Amino acid sequence: MTQDIRPRMFRRLALGAGVAALLALPLAAEDAPTDEEGPTLMERGAELFFEGLRREMEPTLDEAARLFAEIGPSMRSFLTEMGPALADIADQVEDWSVYEMPEILPNGDIIIRRKDPQPETTPKATEDGSIEL
Repeated sequence: MTQDIRPRMFRRLALGAGVAALLALPLAAEDAPTDEEGPTLMERGAELFFEGLRREMEPTLDEAARLFAEIGPSMRSFLTEMGPALADIADQVEDWSVYEMPEILPNGDIIIRRKDPQPETTPKATEDGSIEL
């Protein structure tokens, strides 16, 4: 009777080991990515996209840098002279949307007109006192 149990146990053990080996095969087939392999396809695509974008934008950015270098000193002096006055105006104005665009008069003055006040519309209540939104 002891001899009957050993072959059955051996078969079960062999069957279990075989199933475990088969289940482990897909895991072994997938190679873990390493840092030595380089960028993934998505990373390479993003790099190519941004490289192309940089090449397209380079002339415009160079021109903008040249323009800023030219107007920098005059802009600095403008902000030095007008900065405090503009800050005072910004403190006095609560809502810029109630003003028209600035106008330059023939004598050189700049005026900013206030827009005509819009009538406030309040919803009318119905007979039962509810308001239709």
